[in-house]
Amino acid sequence: MSGATERKDAVVTVLRRGNCVLVVQRGPDTILPGYWAPLSGRVEPGESQEEAVVREVREEVGLAATPRAKVWECPTEDGDFLLHWWTADAGPGELDLDRREVSDARWVEPERFADLEPTFAADRDFFERVLPTL
Repeated sequence: MSGATERKDAVVTVLRRGNCVLVVQRGPDTILPGYWAPLSGRVEPGESQEEAVVREVREEVGLAATPRAKVWECPTEDGDFLLHWWTADAGPGELDLDRREVSDARWVEPERFADLEPTFAADRDFFERVLPTL
């Protein structure tokens, strides 16, 4: 046995409404609270990535989401998770934040993501390099 642990799967949801995407400030019960990022969460056992997208969006911000496409993947900075990046459309309604997981949320034009701090390197890479090509 190598002793290596298997990387866990998580989804990152680039939730769109019009020409904006939803970014959240990570809440007090999350790893690295205070960071601005797209919605994200672990894929539960027996759950598809699409199901995880729908569940995480509903749990964290109270919106319905329609997954559209997996568009990228990358490991977390610590290597513990493989992040599966999905685009999704937001359903109608107002945000209803789970304050343990989300301190704040904003609909922003994608090019404005760089104005937020602090952010993760992979998120900046996605917004600067990947999203403009979609």
